[in-house]
Amino acid sequence: MRIANHDDRLTLLTADAAIDVATASDGLFDHRIEHIYDRWDEFVAWCLQHDSHAPSHDADATGTGEPAAGAVSPRPRQIFGVGLNYVDHAAEAGSPLPEVPLLFTKFASSLAGPNADITLTGPSVDWEVELVVVIGRRCDKVNRADAWSHVAGVTVGQDISDRDVQLQGANPQYSFGKSFENFAPIGPVLVTPDEFDDPDSLALQCSVNGEIMQDGTSSNLVFPVSELVEYISARVTLFPGDLIFTGTPAGVGLGRSPQRYLRAGDVIVSTIEGIGEMTNTVVDPVHASETPVTHAASVR
Repeated sequence: MRIANHDDRLTLLTADAAIDVATASDGLFDHRIEHIYDRWDEFVAWCLQHDSHAPSHDADATGTGEPAAGAVSPRPRQIFGVGLNYVDHAAEAGSPLPEVPLLFTKFASSLAGPNADITLTGPSVDWEVELVVVIGRRCDKVNRADAWSHVAGVTVGQDISDRDVQLQGANPQYSFGKSFENFAPIGPVLVTPDEFDDPDSLALQCSVNGEIMQDGTSSNLVFPVSELVEYISARVTLFPGDLIFTGTPAGVGLGRSPQRYLRAGDVIVSTIEGIGEMTNTVVDPVHASETPVTHAASVR
């Protein structure tokens, strides 16, 4: 099953239709995508019996012929990020593999749709393509063997990071440096785990202006999705609609020599196998004349 947030309306995507769920369900479900996660089992049951020839949604509100895509979980209670969770990313950071997941948060105000512009907040804004997990069932001390059954689906994400803000001071502020407006674009669709031959082995890429910067696979996660869900839910309850940014592979700007950061006009394309791609344009540098600091601190 593939679902999207088109023109702020919950949309079920089939092989030959984009179905407006509120219309097709005669109001059983409303048009807000965030409301389905608390009714995930009921929604899945409805989709399984749904006739794909039901009335579809002709969403052309923008006049472009394409619906405006929003975040697939726009109002999560919690957003978790995971640092150094790819073997090659830990190597480029010069860090040993973590013994337990290294967790931080991204504030919900940073969420955006898959085509959102990224406004520069300084001279050291960086890219990080990530597989993002959307929780579909409440998780409280979930065993890893059952973890995927609590996942509604996965989507593409970018953990955009202002490295100067993230690493300033004696005690780095990972969450703060990663939570500016539009620093967490996700989309374009949510795909349920059963759509994949192996949801633990998905290819992901990030390019900037057509140059591939990151090229990895989620099979190289230090802590795969099932272990992350088990670890987090043993300590913090995960609620339907919550997000887990699972980590990024090697190739971020901070890990390069020389270090490379985003500039106005750059176009970031983030792709994950079986899900799709996001395109984000970088705009409006705030302090374009400033020189970015060269950071020796660890990459996350």
